[in-house]
Amino acid sequence: MATRLGIGLPQQRQYDLGRDVPDVARAVERIGYDSVWVYERALFPEPATQGLYGIEGLPWPDSYRHVADPLVTLTLAAAATERVRLGSSVLVAPLHMPFQLAKALASLDAASGGRVIAGFGTGWSLDEYAAAGIRPIEERGRVLDEVIDVCRAVWGPDPVRYDGGITKIASAVVGPKPARPIPILLAAGTRRAQKRLVEHADGWLPVAMGVEQVASQWDALRDLAAERGRQQPIRTVLRANASYSAKAYEGAGRRPFQGDVDQIVEDLLAYAAIGLEEILVDVQSGLRDAEELKDVAEEVFEKARAAGV
Repeated sequence: MATRLGIGLPQQRQYDLGRDVPDVARAVERIGYDSVWVYERALFPEPATQGLYGIEGLPWPDSYRHVADPLVTLTLAAAATERVRLGSSVLVAPLHMPFQLAKALASLDAASGGRVIAGFGTGWSLDEYAAAGIRPIEERGRVLDEVIDVCRAVWGPDPVRYDGGITKIASAVVGPKPARPIPILLAAGTRRAQKRLVEHADGWLPVAMGVEQVASQWDALRDLAAERGRQQPIRTVLRANASYSAKAYEGAGRRPFQGDVDQIVEDLLAYAAIGLEEILVDVQSGLRDAEELKDVAEEVFEKARAAGV
């Protein structure tokens, strides 16, 4: 079975949200992509209070200065398409009130005919946690647990009851319900996060940081699932943050998915060989506009399929 292919929707400054998101979504559905994806970056602290990913001295990319809201972006794509699945890789779940997030995702799934994939992560930005004001960053794992539990409750049968640290639902009818059970996928980079995934989620959202590293994490995750007696398979969607250029990248030190379309496809083949069921290619950062995004997306898809991805 061919690896499913997804594409990142245009959320950054060079794109017109209301025009380009529906346009790109329609185009990539027509090209043959299986899914469209969004990510979340709530703000850009200036001056920086911490480095990227919390690593001291690592600068934030300029593209993070302007990132459209992920659920608004997915809603625009949902209204313009009929088939592609609508995923987040990732929503920083603890930046959201659990009940409101659960209800928004259920409404989007009902409206789209059952196409939502809820990808959650805990994030790392102190400034985003301070701005959201839900809970301190130190409690992010506990809040993510509650988000997952509230989603399961709200998406399930009525009456809904839940008594948590943030959310209190004595007994209520909550609609609309999702068109079908919404899969919850987690980023899960640490051992503790992997346990949460195995016990409470449907799938894994790795990032392409190196074929051997992803393969090793995938093996460890499957071993943990077997150790804990998990019966259902773990869905996988790899996020490939591409750095596209019209000319091939030459010299040593090429990062995964850096270079021209042929080099991106070469990397797609390598990651597909791990056995991951879906790969999301996000090429929006280095492109001028939606026309170039559509052109590159089409070339990547056609060459990937021709190569056997």
